[in-house]
Amino acid sequence: MPQLPAPAYPAEVRARLEADAREVIARYPDSRSALLPLLHLVQSEEGHVTRTGMQFCADVLQLTTAEVTAVATFYTMYRRKPGGDYQVGVCTNTLCAVMGGDAIFSALQEHLGVGNGETTEDGKVTLEHIECNAACDFAPVLMVNWEFFDNQTVESAKRLVDELRAGATVEPTRGAPLCTYKETARILAGFPDTREGAVEAGGSGGPASLIGLRLAKGESPQPRVVHPRGQDAGTIRGTAPQEPSPGEHLSSHDAPQETSASDPAHPAGPAAEEGE
Repeated sequence: MPQLPAPAYPAEVRARLEADAREVIARYPDSRSALLPLLHLVQSEEGHVTRTGMQFCADVLQLTTAEVTAVATFYTMYRRKPGGDYQVGVCTNTLCAVMGGDAIFSALQEHLGVGNGETTEDGKVTLEHIECNAACDFAPVLMVNWEFFDNQTVESAKRLVDELRAGATVEPTRGAPLCTYKETARILAGFPDTREGAVEAGGSGGPASLIGLRLAKGESPQPRVVHPRGQDAGTIRGTAPQEPSPGEHLSSHDAPQETSASDPAHPAGPAAEEGE
């Protein structure tokens, strides 16, 4: 059945969003290029992209609602229904899966009592599987509101979501401190993160991910190789492994980590075939 027109934002909300939208649109030579950040902007208002938000984007960019809807439904970072304060994404792509991502996702579904894309009753956590977090060096990886939690296990993942639901301060492995999903959406819209220390927070890809970049710059990286189960790399390659520098963030492939590969109590196990 045809839907009624989307309800309008309250006058004060629309005025505030219009001021923000003008700032975003001014960054682009073609106004329609501002659609992606504007969808993040309206998502920061209600926690998901509503019909009202899509109508707003269409109005300020002089697009049709069909054009806006086509974009909002294409990208998975835009929610189409209400969600929790913390979106917990578990990578279930190839490397994370074999390192324990499948086991983590299954355990969190049971632990939280929710399915993929569902939210806990307290409105704190939305769980979803993600195809790739682009952090294979640190598999298995979770992301909370797009901040990294590396080298996870079933038990560390359960502890993480319990702390989020309890309101405890949780620090990502690297990157900026956590904020709510709505606050994250506003940052993704291109507005500055004014929290103390957030911009200065460090974090990067692992050594294996950055080797190509270093070679492109003309550098000659000497990667450290340590067997993930604790074997001395020198016994394999005939050379002693390099010691990590102070404060260096090791991946599960650089040094022994409490990942599924080294946790007999929580093996990854083979994935079931569809329908089993």
